[in-house]
Amino acid sequence: MIQEITSLKNPRIKNVLLLKEKSKQRREQGLFIIEGKREVFLAIKSGYTIETIYFDPQLFLENDLFQFEKYNFECIRIDAKIYEKVAYRGSTEGIFAVAKCKDLSLNQLQIESPNPLILIAESPEKPGNIGALLRTADAAKIDAVIIADPLTDMYNPNIIRSSVGGIFSTQIATAPTDEVIAFVKQKNISIYSAILQDSKPYTDINFQNSSAIVVGTESNGLTDKWRTLATQCIHIPMLGTVDSMNVSVAAGIMLYEAKRQRRYQ
Repeated sequence: MIQEITSLKNPRIKNVLLLKEKSKQRREQGLFIIEGKREVFLAIKSGYTIETIYFDPQLFLENDLFQFEKYNFECIRIDAKIYEKVAYRGSTEGIFAVAKCKDLSLNQLQIESPNPLILIAESPEKPGNIGALLRTADAAKIDAVIIADPLTDMYNPNIIRSSVGGIFSTQIATAPTDEVIAFVKQKNISIYSAILQDSKPYTDINFQNSSAIVVGTESNGLTDKWRTLATQCIHIPMLGTVDSMNVSVAAGIMLYEAKRQRRYQ
């Protein structure tokens, strides 16, 4: 039987709002919010455990719940005012879910390729940039994304929203920079740090072997460890008057050069 909730004061809805707004609650409860039908299905496909599906019958037809029958999820009907309070955007088909967080530690990464291509981002702060990096990683179909010295909760709803589900379709890990460097060196993965000093144009690099492309923030760049321990520092030639570009754009340019060299494999 499908339950129904119509009040914003309902304890379950209050908790949903806490999970949406407070990283501390997400961390303590081990739960987060997924908004949108496509995103929910990507999470399921990627092995995330869904606890509850909430839907607004004005936007998501009850008959469409048959798509979830085989998973035996708890489904709760909510009214428009609740959905509007929880949702970040109005184009997500009237559905969101509460799901269990996954362990994003480095030891959970499954690097199966003999010559992996991974993206490392050090201390990205803006959820929109992180989401864009994850979308780029998904588009290029790389082996993993590692966030070094994370400043932002990876289950922040803005990251999930801006990644358009890319957070579920690409392997992700977070760890301190020292641990990330030790990890890639132990895996014999070459480090190509996007740093201007002592650098070569990214097009001069052979990315066909095991490679980690490392990017920093637009404001601060990478910490010096990534320069001193890099296999090679690399840069994108800037031909205009502006001396920097969005980090996800820069990552995309370099990742696609690597994929071009690998014949998009």
